[in-house]
Amino acid sequence: MQHNDTLQIIRPDDWHLHVRSGEALKSVIGMTATQMGRAIIMPNLMPPVSNAAQAKQYYQEIVNALPAESSFTPLMVLYLTDNTMTEQIQAAVDGGLVVAAKLYPAGATINSDSGVTDIANIYPALEKMQQLGMPLLIHGEVTDVAIDIFDREAVFIERILTQVVKDFPELKIVFEHITTKDAVDFVLSASENIAATITPHHLLANRNDMLVGGIKPHYFCLPILKRENPHQQALLSAATSGNAKFFLGTDSAPHAKNDKESSCGCAGILSAHCAIELYASAFESQNALDKLEGFASIFGADFYGLPHNKETITLKKQDWIVPDSYPFANTTVVPFMAGKTLGWKLVP
Repeated sequence: MQHNDTLQIIRPDDWHLHVRSGEALKSVIGMTATQMGRAIIMPNLMPPVSNAAQAKQYYQEIVNALPAESSFTPLMVLYLTDNTMTEQIQAAVDGGLVVAAKLYPAGATINSDSGVTDIANIYPALEKMQQLGMPLLIHGEVTDVAIDIFDREAVFIERILTQVVKDFPELKIVFEHITTKDAVDFVLSASENIAATITPHHLLANRNDMLVGGIKPHYFCLPILKRENPHQQALLSAATSGNAKFFLGTDSAPHAKNDKESSCGCAGILSAHCAIELYASAFESQNALDKLEGFASIFGADFYGLPHNKETITLKKQDWIVPDSYPFANTTVVPFMAGKTLGWKLVP
């Protein structure tokens, strides 16, 4: 519901989120809890969350770190490895906390070294997931060093994803943080079992933002930012189209400022500090604020077979400047759009 200077929507959910652990977790979890009803929690800790017992332990750590009175619900995910057994999938579903399993091709991103080296190794697990109705969440990039980093998503679709979809036609798949027109086209042409999340940084930035006028490490993420045309434009069109296959997933992934601004800067962008405001800016740029609620609050829940949140949130048309940094454990983290002015603000 939109009036001239306010926008009210069902409380959104984040279908792709990194919250770390320990003191770092305590620093950032409140950001998401303020905005979102639920979030899919990524399992790429060290060591990864690869069984139901670890998922339960991590769930408890997150719940314990939440602000008092918070009604936020973490949704847990299993990290698939070459050795994931069908029994582990069954146990995770039976435990009730785990709602999906995550495919990281080994070496594709931060803490993915325990990931899958050959998709065939997890075919028994995928068969079990298909049978149980558990969604597969995919970091869709090949890790072949011969493939240009800007082409790794498109090559993944061609070499791996097309075959997986063919071999498991009933498996629910979320193609996470898509970054290319190739991915948009693939999702649009696939069955209703295939959906995708889109991040605020891939909607609001492109590779020029990261590289023109000097390398900006706080824009470095994986999958890497692509060209404005056709890729960023295709993402904006998909997100704001009202098509239920596309929904909100921030991939907010905080790293300490000194780890980003180093000789080998970590991949990951913190966007949880103002996620819904960032999406509102992107949707407003396409004259599509009327489509924000579906993307943010409805389509993801429907895909996962979960109820919509009961509460609403209100955004106000108001200029404010994003802080240059936030506390992060015993150091600081630089957020997405640090120092820039945004035109929407969540009403507390």
